[in-house]
Amino acid sequence: MAEGVEMIARNKKARHEYDIEDTLEAGLVLEGSEVKSVRQGKASLDGAYCQVDREGEMKIHGMYVKPYEEAGPFGHEPRRTRKLLLHNRQIQKWGQMAEREGYTIVPLALYFRDGWAKLKIGIAKGRQRHDKRQAIKEREMERRMEQQQSDYNF
Repeated sequence: MAEGVEMIARNKKARHEYDIEDTLEAGLVLEGSEVKSVRQGKASLDGAYCQVDREGEMKIHGMYVKPYEEAGPFGHEPRRTRKLLLHNRQIQKWGQMAEREGYTIVPLALYFRDGWAKLKIGIAKGRQRHDKRQAIKEREMERRMEQQQSDYNF
């Protein structure tokens, strides 16, 4: 990633399970104890998804942030729903795209950019089992071609 970016968590399964058509960077509303825990790298995007709610806000569901031990009883709920910071136009556009059949909004990466928590999200279409196999085959072919090319260049 670019300078001033500290990667915290990636959703590795997302690129395997879905075809990502577009990506967007969103701000993330976190409580104080959540920020401390995320800075320590204790967050996971496994099983998380984003959705536009009735109030017209985009939220992330299922993101795990380990409770900060030193917060004691004033800590946070590990899997609470968290609000994403986006412009209204972006929320409407992505909400409409996600309403199409087979599409969803998936979190791809969680990171800090210049001290601010950011979430990279993607509009994605679910892959069928045979599509996943085809993607693996294509990736393996690319690796072999790159390997042969690098062997040839020496």
